[in-house]
Amino acid sequence: MKLKWIVLICVCLSLVLAPLKVDAKPSVSARNAVLMEQETGRVLYEKQAHEKRNIASITKIMTAIIAIESGMMDDTVETSKRAVYTEGSSIYLEEGEEMKLEDLVYGLMLRSGNDAAMAIAEHVGGSMEGFVHLMNQKAEWIGMNHSHFANPHGLDADGHYSTAYDMALLTRYAMENDVYKKIAGTTTYKSETRTYAWGNKNKLLTRLYDYSTGGKTGYTKTAGRTLVSTAEKDGMNLIMVTLNGPDDWNDHIHSFNWGFKTFEMRDLREEGEQSLDSTTGYLWNTVKAPLTEEEYKQVTTKTQIQKPSDYESFNSILGQAIFEVDGEVVATAPVMADPMRATQTKSFTQSVFSLFKEIIGAK
Repeated sequence: MKLKWIVLICVCLSLVLAPLKVDAKPSVSARNAVLMEQETGRVLYEKQAHEKRNIASITKIMTAIIAIESGMMDDTVETSKRAVYTEGSSIYLEEGEEMKLEDLVYGLMLRSGNDAAMAIAEHVGGSMEGFVHLMNQKAEWIGMNHSHFANPHGLDADGHYSTAYDMALLTRYAMENDVYKKIAGTTTYKSETRTYAWGNKNKLLTRLYDYSTGGKTGYTKTAGRTLVSTAEKDGMNLIMVTLNGPDDWNDHIHSFNWGFKTFEMRDLREEGEQSLDSTTGYLWNTVKAPLTEEEYKQVTTKTQIQKPSDYESFNSILGQAIFEVDGEVVATAPVMADPMRATQTKSFTQSVFSLFKEIIGAK
């Protein structure tokens, strides 16, 4: 009889504690990690996310986005001796071989070719050193304040480092580019100059995780296993970065599952009127943020009037709406002077951006 009571108590305890275990924050093997929601940039989970570390081949995300934005994707690149003899992973380029820059970027991202990285750098930047300068300029522009690049491939080198958080910022930026998004999410690709197809080394994308949309693997002895991956479910896009993670596949799967279960993209304010002190402004779009059910009940809103710059005066930006939960900013949105101007400005901005892409693509 006593044994039956013990069994019953254990069963009851397991039922009570099971949900707590599912909802608990992820426990990852990695030394450094961050889970970020893509639309807002909100950090949902972090572990020593701002520690500077060697990052190995996830460096190639920066190399890829610079190559894509260069407007040279249709260029034919001649492989140099320096590129061919770059150590580490390779797509087996030969000296003097010609390959389209687009194909090199696929070889860079899917097969992690260090030779491809060097060939890209020399063509786009004029030299490896010139390309590295572009990498550091881009990092500064994105806000990667604890990063510095010394090469385009990620082999260990003095002055080559980043953080889990900075790499999430980079990935968030890159995923706004449709070409990058397509390449990072490609499982196989055949170059015009190859008789066989390249398979993507990212196992989350190819077979381990149904919601995976892309990413980049990396490894050196010093850096350990590094991994950046992205996933989408129910309208929410997540970015996961781990550095020195011996069990990185599972780190990412468990973190994504936790994120998708715990948070939901919730509407904070519909597009339309927004009070701004003594005047009324307007929001371009519905403001959303990843929130738990409990957080959603605690959201507070405040507005902030900005001293207009010349650009903001032209666009009639009055200020911004700030959405917080317990003091943490979870979303911000610009407040426009009037709905007609907001619509015109939005259309004008989109038109200029489209024209710019056409001009760049035509080079």
